[in-house]
Amino acid sequence: MSRRVTRLEDLARIAGVSLATASRALNDSAVVNTHTKRHIWKLAREHNYPFRRHMPAGPIGAEATIAIVIPRPQGRIERLSDPFILELIAGVGNAALERGCDFLVSHVAPSNHEDLSALMTTNRADGVIFLGQSSLFADFNRLAEQETRFVVWGAQFPDQRYCSIGSDNVRGGRRATAHLARLGRKRISFLGDLEAPEVVQRHQGYIEALEEAGLPFDSDLVVPAHFEIESAEAAVDAMIARGVRFDGLVAASDMIALGAIRALLHAGRRVPEDVSVVGYDDVKMARFSNPALTTISQDTAKAGRLLVSKLLSSGGDEPIRSERVPTDLIVRETCGG
Repeated sequence: MSRRVTRLEDLARIAGVSLATASRALNDSAVVNTHTKRHIWKLAREHNYPFRRHMPAGPIGAEATIAIVIPRPQGRIERLSDPFILELIAGVGNAALERGCDFLVSHVAPSNHEDLSALMTTNRADGVIFLGQSSLFADFNRLAEQETRFVVWGAQFPDQRYCSIGSDNVRGGRRATAHLARLGRKRISFLGDLEAPEVVQRHQGYIEALEEAGLPFDSDLVVPAHFEIESAEAAVDAMIARGVRFDGLVAASDMIALGAIRALLHAGRRVPEDVSVVGYDDVKMARFSNPALTTISQDTAKAGRLLVSKLLSSGGDEPIRSERVPTDLIVRETCGG
C-alpha cells in the first residue's frame, strides 16, 4: 500500500500557517521571516513533502544535490584556495558526478552549534559535507541528535555520534617522524596549528615516534603555524632567530612545509643537507617544488567517494560508520633518502 503524499495544504495545517505563507516559505520569499521558513522547511522534510521542486538547488534532473561547507576554524576564515581543500572538493565533485548528483560550495562558514543548526534547517540541498570540523566536535555531536543528513571530513574522536571520514593522522605523524629518525636526524621539530584536532593527532604520532627512536622530546622544537606558507615562514624565521637547533622538520601540511623551506633557504640552510623536511597531504605542487617535497599522502579521490557514499546512505535510523583513508610516505628530495 503506497504512503499518502503530503500536500501543500497538509503542510500549512501542520505548521499552523496559511496556504500562502507555506508556499512563500517554500519558495524562500523575503516576505516570510527566517524563523518561520526554518520551521516550515523542517516540517517539510519530516513529512517527506517534495519541496525541492519548489526550491531547486541545482539543475533539474540530478539524483540529489550536495552542499559543501567549510567551518570557520577558531575564528579564522578557511582559504578556499588552499590546494588540499581544492583537491578534496575535486574528489567530492568527481564522486558526485559518478552518482549523478550536483554539488555546490556554500559561502556559509559556521562556527558554533547555532550556526550548524541554522544551516541544516535552511539549506536546500539533500545533504551537507563539512570539510573540517575545527573545534566543533561537541557541536556536531549535538547536531547529530536531531539531524543525520551530514558527514564530516576530519579527525575521529571517542564518543563521536556522527560520521567522519579522514586519514589516520596519528600514523601519518608517526611515519613522517620515524623516517627522519631513520635518516639519523636527532633534533626534529614539529610545525603546525595545535588548535586543529587533526594536527593534534599528527603531533601525537610525532611524540610516539620520538619515543620509539629513543629521542628526547623538546618543547622548544614544537612551533605553532597556521596552514599558510607565510605563517610557516615567519615561524621558522623566529625559531632560527632564537637560536633553536634542529636538523629535521615535520610539517602538519605541505603548505607549512613549503613555507618552512623558504625560511631555511633564506637563512642559508641547505635542504636536505642541513635540515630534512617532511610535509603532509601530498598536494600536486609538492612534487614540483624545488627541492621536491617528501610528504605523507592522503587519498583525496577515495575520501571524496567515501564522503558522498556515506552522505547518500544517511537519513535512516542506523548510524553510519566512520572510516579512515590510508596514508603513505612519499619520499622525494627534501629528505635526502
